[in-house]
Amino acid sequence: MWWFLLILILMFGLFKLFNWIMGYQKGNIILDLDDRYFNWNEHVKATKVELEEQGRVVVYNGNGEFIIDGKKYLMIERNVRMGVPLQRTILKLQKDGN
Repeated sequence: MWWFLLILILMFGLFKLFNWIMGYQKGNIILDLDDRYFNWNEHVKATKVELEEQGRVVVYNGNGEFIIDGKKYLMIERNVRMGVPLQRTILKLQKDGN
């Protein structure tokens, strides 16, 4: 019986780890862009365009740092392999960003 409880705890931990890696945290912005970008500058431009199309006010400060609707975000890129490879853009809300 104790092994069943241990398996449940491990599964819950893996689920939490997966969500953290994929960027599912309060305040983060997650984008799955249509194209794959191998050049960082092109990826930044596409991210900025996508956010502006969503009606957000966007300023890029360099080094992956954005100001979106007055809040500071850091751009993180993840490549996900679930069937078809997917490039996920995570904009992580910075704690000091008002």
